[in-house]
Amino acid sequence: MSRTIRLTALVGGPVIALCVVLFADLQPGRPEVTMTAAVALLMAIWWITEVVPLAVTSLLPVVLLPALGVMNGKEVSVQYFNWVIFLFLGGFMVALAMEKWNVHRRIALRILLLFGARPRRILLGFMVATAFLSMWISNTATTMMMVPIVLAIVLQMEESMGKEKVGGFDIAVLLGIAYAASIGGMATLVGTPPNPAFISIFEVQFPDAPTVDFAQWFIFALPLTVIILAVAWVLLILLFLRKKGGINTDSQLFREEYHKLGRISFEEGVVLADFTILALLWLTRKGLHIGNIKIPGWSELFSHPGYINDGTVAIAMAVLLFIIPAKKEKGAAIMDWHTARKLPWNIILLFGGGFALAQAFKVSGLSEWVGQQLASIGGLHPLIIIFIICIIAMLLTEMTSNTATTQMILPILAGLAVAIKVNPLLLMVPATLSCSCAFMLPVATPPNAIIFGTQRLRIATMARTGVLLNLISAVVITLGMYFWGDKVMDIDLNTMPAWAQLEQP
Repeated sequence: MSRTIRLTALVGGPVIALCVVLFADLQPGRPEVTMTAAVALLMAIWWITEVVPLAVTSLLPVVLLPALGVMNGKEVSVQYFNWVIFLFLGGFMVALAMEKWNVHRRIALRILLLFGARPRRILLGFMVATAFLSMWISNTATTMMMVPIVLAIVLQMEESMGKEKVGGFDIAVLLGIAYAASIGGMATLVGTPPNPAFISIFEVQFPDAPTVDFAQWFIFALPLTVIILAVAWVLLILLFLRKKGGINTDSQLFREEYHKLGRISFEEGVVLADFTILALLWLTRKGLHIGNIKIPGWSELFSHPGYINDGTVAIAMAVLLFIIPAKKEKGAAIMDWHTARKLPWNIILLFGGGFALAQAFKVSGLSEWVGQQLASIGGLHPLIIIFIICIIAMLLTEMTSNTATTQMILPILAGLAVAIKVNPLLLMVPATLSCSCAFMLPVATPPNAIIFGTQRLRIATMARTGVLLNLISAVVITLGMYFWGDKVMDIDLNTMPAWAQLEQP
C-alpha cells in the first residue's frame, strides 16, 4: 500500500467517523445508534486497510464506546475474554505441542504414503493431509510445512523429466495446498478464527439461543468441507493436470522423509494421544439424538453438565501437556511456556474487539436499525439471500482478514435475520464459512501469500482459478445450509424461534 493511501486511510477513517457523529442522526432520540455506527465505520476502514495493526484497531472499543456513551467501560472490557477465547487457547496449545514434536509432519507424510505417486494422487494426498491438519492447527503452519515437501518433489520431477513436461503440476499442488489449508479449517470450531468468532457473536446477540457446540458444527461443516475439497481437486486437475497422465514420480521421497523421523517417540505418542482424546471429548461432550434414540454425552456424568463447555475441555487437555514429563528433555514437560508464547495474542485481541463491537451493536440498537434498513430483501427466497451473503463475505475476505470480516458482518446479519423473520443461523453460519473461502489473491490469506512467495505462479493464475472455486463454494455452502443445516442445527425454515429476538435497549 502506498504511503498516500495509508495516510488517507489513517486520517480519513477518524474524519469520516467524526462526520457521522456530528452530522448524522440515524435514529432520532437514540444517539447511541449513531455513535456505534461511527465506531464500526472507523474500525472497518482501519481493519480493511490495515494502516495500524489489526490488534490495535481491535482495542478502539475499550476507549471509544465508553467515551461516546454507548457502553460502560467494565462491560466493554469483559468482552475480551470468554469461554470461546479459552477454546481457541486450549486448542492452539495442543497444536503447538504437535508442531514442537513434529507430530503434524508424521501425520502428513503417512497420509501422503497412502495415496501413491501419480500426479493426481499426489495432489489429492497433499490436499487431504493439509485439510486434515488445518482442522486442528494453524493453516499458516500447515502450509509452511507442506511447501518444502512439494518443492522437493517438483525439483526431483523436473530433473528427471524436464521442466516442460512437468509444467503445471507445481502450480496445481501449490494451489491445492493453499486451498486445502483454508477449506480444512471450516470443518471444526478451532480450525480457523472465524468459527469461534461466530460462536461468541451469536451468543452475544442471542443469549437465550441453544449453544452451537463442537460436535454440532463438525457434523454440519465436515460434509461441506469434503465436497468443496473434492471440487477444488477436480478443478485443479481440469485446469492444470488434464494432460499430465504420463508423468510419474517415485514415492521413495516420501518414504525417505518419513524414515528420517525415526520411530515414534514417547513425546510424540503422548501428544498424539492427547490430541485424539481432545477431539473425542469435543465430539461426545453432549448427547446425540438420532430419531427416538438418545446417546448420552459424557458431561452428563457430572452433577452440573451445563457448566462444562468446549473451552473447559480444551484447557484441561492443554494443561495436561504441561504436567506430563518429557523423556528427551530432562526436567522438562511435554509442553513448556517458551513454546506456548507463540500463541497468536493478536488474534485474541482481534476476537475481543469484534466481540465488544458485536455487544455494542446489540445494546445500542444498531443491529435492529440495520436490519430494518435491509428488511426489503426479506421478500427474496432464502436460497437467494444466503447466496448473496456468501458472495459478499467472500469478496470482503479477499481484501481483509477473515476474522475482521466475520466481526464486521455477523452483527449486521443478526439484525437482518430478526428484521426479515428468519432463523439467524440461516444467515450467520454460511457467512462464517464463506469468510474462509478466500481463494483469489495472495494477500487474502497467509497460505495464499506463502505459495505465491515460491514465485512459481502468477496473480492472474491465482485469481482465475480462485474465482471459479469461490462461486462453486458459494453454491455448495448455500445448498448445504438450506438442505442440511436445517436438520443438524434444528432450523425450521418457516418459523422464527422465540430466542431470536434482539433485546430492546
